[in-house]
Amino acid sequence: MMKLYELAGRDDAVRFSPYCWRIRMALAHKGLWAETIGWHFGEPGLPNGYKQVPVLVDDGEAIGDSTAIALHLEDSYQNGPSLFGGEVGLAHARFIVAWVDNVLQPALLPLVAPAVLKQVKSSAEAQFRAAREKRLGMSIEAAAQEQEMHLPAAQAALVPLRAALAGADFLGGDEPTYADYAVFGAFQWARCAGGPEMLAEDDPVYAWRERMLDLFDGLAREAETAPN
Repeated sequence: MMKLYELAGRDDAVRFSPYCWRIRMALAHKGLWAETIGWHFGEPGLPNGYKQVPVLVDDGEAIGDSTAIALHLEDSYQNGPSLFGGEVGLAHARFIVAWVDNVLQPALLPLVAPAVLKQVKSSAEAQFRAAREKRLGMSIEAAAQEQEMHLPAAQAALVPLRAALAGADFLGGDEPTYADYAVFGAFQWARCAGGPEMLAEDDPVYAWRERMLDLFDGLAREAETAPN
């Protein structure tokens, strides 16, 4: 049996890490199942000495980092649908992952961080603040007060995503690939942590997110979410 260690909120049922959601969706894509184990900021006890999640334990081997886990699933479970669709798809996914990590999620951070802070246990609040406020260049409270000012940057970051989805159901084309899961993780991060709604219903990204939420019998749609 596989085990997936993933970030949990104060309510252990709320799982909001964008990186962990990439792997939740990747496992479902492959037709695989893993026992999910909640882990909280600052806690010890992850397998193999890892300091952050996700961590997947498969047949006694612990793998950290979402991309490394996805590659492990692709290589080890070749009977299931491909996450990448070959070398070209892998290169495409690597670019999308880099864009999400370096452009999209930083643009969303001022909007999501105040909600995430509410999910962090009091024992880890100082650690969370120090790391996130360094990235933000301001206090989390200041980010919360200035959310309207941060929305334009988030909307600007979505421009290439809107263009890509204007003529396709998924970034992978007719079917989702790991590229879709990498982007979707950022939106599920905001959704599950109780962050603000950023998409209008006539936005191509909104329609895509709805399709992603419906995948795998509504796996992501049925996830526990923190109150706004």
